[in-house]
Amino acid sequence: MTRRNAGTRFAALLAALTLVAGCDRADEHLAGMAGGNADRGRTIIRKYGCNTCHTISGVPGANGLVGPPLNGIARRMYIGGVTTNSPEHMIAWIQDPKQFDSKTAMPNVGVTHRDAVDIASYLYTLK
Repeated sequence: MTRRNAGTRFAALLAALTLVAGCDRADEHLAGMAGGNADRGRTIIRKYGCNTCHTISGVPGANGLVGPPLNGIARRMYIGGVTTNSPEHMIAWIQDPKQFDSKTAMPNVGVTHRDAVDIASYLYTLK
């Protein structure tokens, strides 16, 4: 292996390690950007029945098999496969998913804006 190849490989390895190390910070950053209370969000998820359809870490009884598991949602590029994953879109999706996809199976269950902000904040903490 030449010195040049070794240097290139080292730089690529360093970049990959930096990305992996930054993943947790990115999740925390998204949770903070949502602007809510993640602990409250974890608690109220059950109020709206999210646990009926979704598997959600940290939420007792959240073993649903209808909707996708929500673990690691902060790292996904899209919400519902149709809109970019951002705090604004996550909050809006939680409140009214059909505004993004009229054919989604996820119902509008009347989540208030404050509750959607808190739920989004919690979801962005999931690894």
